[in-house]
Amino acid sequence: MTEPKGEWKQGNLKLRDSHTWKAAPGCSIFVADRGAVRFDYPLGWIIRPDSDSIKLHDKVPPEDDCTLAVSYIRLPPINWEGLPLAKLVEEAHKCDKRPVYEYGQMRERRKGALEIAWREVCFVDPAGKRDARSRFCLARGNQIQAMITFEFWADQAKECSRVWDTVLETLQLGDTISDPTRGPGAV
Repeated sequence: MTEPKGEWKQGNLKLRDSHTWKAAPGCSIFVADRGAVRFDYPLGWIIRPDSDSIKLHDKVPPEDDCTLAVSYIRLPPINWEGLPLAKLVEEAHKCDKRPVYEYGQMRERRKGALEIAWREVCFVDPAGKRDARSRFCLARGNQIQAMITFEFWADQAKECSRVWDTVLETLQLGDTISDPTRGPGAV
């Protein structure tokens, strides 16, 4: 994402009776820039803007145990097949300054025009002196490239894996939503 242009405002819109929004059970829907990025996340999580991303926390920081961060860029309309996402994820991990002791398997999937590549790394958090995990994902589709990171404590891996799976299963990129009170695909 680029630097915020003005203040970030969070508000509530009254949905129309005939709206088309559908979230997974126990989830809310995150939508950035009228549908540039959309996914489901757990009910009750706290959303906060940062200088380079929007962050979703399970609890109010600094008491949070996991943080999901998302940012995106708009891509020019060219063929991106020569620049595979898995290669970009691999290169990004070379810049990781944390004391990573294990790199997980590279995972890739396609859903129609949506490409996703991600990997988990294991490290001991220097501040908390606890075993931690970080998942780094690049997704590309409909001329949008999103970067999603998820950091959590290793002892919460099972619960956090469910959150991650929901985010990736519901991820949509570049589906413009003209009226947020009606929802996606509404006329």
